[in-house]
Amino acid sequence: MLDLKFVCENIDVVEAKLKQRNSKIDLTEVTTLAAQRRATIQEVESRKARKNAASSQIAVLKRAKQNADSIIAEMKEESDKIKVLDEQLAAIEARLAELMYTIPNLIDDSVPYGADSNENVEVRRFSAPREFGFDPLPHWELGENLNLISAAEGAKITGARFTVYHGLGARLERSVMNLMLDTHTANGYQEVFTPFMVHRDSMYGTGQLPKFEEDMFAVKDTNYYLIPTAEVPVTNLHRNEILKENDLTIKYCAYSACFRAEAGSAGRDTRGLIRQHQFNKVELVKFSHPDKSWEELEALTRDAERILQLLKLPYRVVCLCSGDVGFSSAKTYDIEVYMPSYGKYLEISSCSNFVDFQARRANIKYRDENGKTKLVHTLNGSGLAIGRTVAAILENYQNADGSVTVPEVLKGYMGVDIIK
Repeated sequence: MLDLKFVCENIDVVEAKLKQRNSKIDLTEVTTLAAQRRATIQEVESRKARKNAASSQIAVLKRAKQNADSIIAEMKEESDKIKVLDEQLAAIEARLAELMYTIPNLIDDSVPYGADSNENVEVRRFSAPREFGFDPLPHWELGENLNLISAAEGAKITGARFTVYHGLGARLERSVMNLMLDTHTANGYQEVFTPFMVHRDSMYGTGQLPKFEEDMFAVKDTNYYLIPTAEVPVTNLHRNEILKENDLTIKYCAYSACFRAEAGSAGRDTRGLIRQHQFNKVELVKFSHPDKSWEELEALTRDAERILQLLKLPYRVVCLCSGDVGFSSAKTYDIEVYMPSYGKYLEISSCSNFVDFQARRANIKYRDENGKTKLVHTLNGSGLAIGRTVAAILENYQNADGSVTVPEVLKGYMGVDIIK
């Protein structure tokens, strides 16, 4: 969430930044309500000051055994007016909060300008896509042929876009997860394992609500939602807390199942493991000092890339342009792995710096050396999406006879060298 005072005092800057995002949000109601709020607060404080002064006057008159009935009557009327104003102020502040929750973060000046994902800027590449001496199969065919994954069984027991893993397929998913957790914890991340459900406050804290409510799975007759990513519970670990400055940067990694309705994506990536309603992911989350968050974003991205490097999978890193940056992010790098079945690179991780946007919503602060509390900066990135990593392994390591070679770094986890 943006700072209301900043928005009102820098309205031209904010509107220009929103325009770069192709946002159609009109800030007129925000500025109008903010002015009404200031005026109402001033009037309430003025009336309360008069009431306090009158109370002192009434006390003096009573001690002098003089009649104070007229002043008491005036103060009764003043109290009624204050009550009405307090109710008006509460309504104004509620509406202001509602509006402020819908305004996206301001993109950083280093973000390239562009209308949509077609104008994202490639930053670097790792390895070249493999040249096959045969026609490579898509991962869903490989998975079915080798009895690793079954979309039919997922549909049978749940519905479309759910998958059942079997045998070495299940072990491959688990091996990839363990590789990620082992690598990141060795690199200074503290592993946490959180609930897969959170309440509405947690969803608001990280920016999933109210904007993305249609993409969430709500638990009927409760205040709970299934998490779309471990970013939500992990970031909220420090909601309403004041952290120690010396403890920053705090680094967490977490495995979780993720649940997304994928509203509006009918027909897109409906086969295989690319776009599921339930999938597994290892998430990286950082709580950073504001002076260091940009260097922490670069480090976070490199940490996520490390998994693909260990697996020797070809990938590239792109900086999202202004028209493609997510709602809560100030800047995002997408890591895209090469998928032979698509003939192109597909997103496998998004690494973002949210600056103080989430911290303001979730009230996460630190106390500096002068004892003053300030908002931390939060960052997160997939380290990585496990199902998509499995899909990339199957496609990039397949052989002409339909078998799949196990990447060297996974052989100790898998206990086999080849899947056939």
